[in-house]
Amino acid sequence: MSHMSDPLELPAACREAIWEYRKQMRELGDLLLELLSEALGLKPRHLIEMECGKKHDLVCHYHPPCPEPDLTWGSTQHRDPFFLTVLLQDQVGGLQILHQDHWVDVKPVPASFVVNIGDFLQIISNNKFRSVEHRVQASRVGPRVSAALFITTGSGPSEKVFGPIKELVSKENPPLYGDSRPSEYFSLFQQKKIS
Repeated sequence: MSHMSDPLELPAACREAIWEYRKQMRELGDLLLELLSEALGLKPRHLIEMECGKKHDLVCHYHPPCPEPDLTWGSTQHRDPFFLTVLLQDQVGGLQILHQDHWVDVKPVPASFVVNIGDFLQIISNNKFRSVEHRVQASRVGPRVSAALFITTGSGPSEKVFGPIKELVSKENPPLYGDSRPSEYFSLFQQKKIS
C-alpha cells in the first residue's frame, strides 16, 4: 500500500482504520529492518538505505470454512519472494512452517505478528537469514482471516539490483548468489507457482 497516496481510494467504512494501520506498519517495518541490520553487524539504517523497505503491500486473505479440509489447501507451500512479511492472523490458525523436514503449526498468539524472512533478505544476507517455507491448511473451522504486509523494494525503470551485501562476503565467505532485480525474481517465482 505504500504506492497508495490518497486515502479516498479506500472504502469509507474502513478508510481511517486502514490508513492508520498502514502508518503503524510502516514504522514497524522500518524498526524490523533496523534490528535486522544490527543483527547482521551493520549500521542500523543499512537495509533501509538500501531501499529494502521502500514499498509496503498490504494483502488480506479470507479462507472460508472447508467441509473437507483433507482434500485441499488454504495456500500451498511456498516462500515469500520479498524482503520481509509481517502477518497478522486471527485465532483460527492453519499456518505451518517447514522445520527440519517436518511441518510445524504456528499457533496464533493474541495481539502478535508473525514475521517471515523472505527470499530477498536471504539473498542479500548471503544466507545469514533464511527464507521460511510455509503453507496454510484448510479447516472446517472458520473463516480464517489474515493481513499480510509484504515489505519490498520499488520496481520500474529505476529498480535497483540486489545481491549479497559486500560487508557480509569475504574470501572465506564468498557470495552464494548473483545480482538480480526483484521484479525478475518475482516473475520467476510466479512462473514456478503456476507450473
